[in-house]
Amino acid sequence: MNEKQRNEISKFLSYVLRHEPQAIGLQLDVEGWAQIDLLILAAAKQGHELSRAIIESIVESSEKKRFALSADGQRIRAVQGHSNAEVRLQHVEKVPPEILYHGTATRFLQSILKQGLIPGSRHHVHLSQDIQTATAVGQRYGKPVTLKVESLRMHQQGYTFFQAENGVWLTDHVPVSFIQQD
Repeated sequence: MNEKQRNEISKFLSYVLRHEPQAIGLQLDVEGWAQIDLLILAAAKQGHELSRAIIESIVESSEKKRFALSADGQRIRAVQGHSNAEVRLQHVEKVPPEILYHGTATRFLQSILKQGLIPGSRHHVHLSQDIQTATAVGQRYGKPVTLKVESLRMHQQGYTFFQAENGVWLTDHVPVSFIQQD
């Protein structure tokens, strides 16, 4: 499988495991898990050829660690980024570092500086522990800008933070008063 095919499959898995499992007739449990055998069958009905080996390869080789396999190897899920209303991952609350970063495009900056960071269609706002990752995220949406979030101060004022299995930090909302533009 070449890099282009690997990216296409990863995007397809992100789509069905984060947002629209019903698009291929798949059902996720409340923690976002899908049976791998059912995923393979549902994908095939929609013209997407998957196998257990391909899925395992995508999970293992993904730099961003977007997916996880269950301990028994029979299920797969996206580790964060869900917009599907039925999925409610139970992340463990965690104390964040002093500063986290959010990468976005400059075209969204005016809105963010008015209303803060909101999850939009996702369940949480996604934050990065390093500037490079945040900048790379922002580049996906246009000319990037990286925002500093005073995450520890937020936490000390009662805001809840979680960390997904792939290291992405999650919170419900970041008010403007905790955001600094670099």
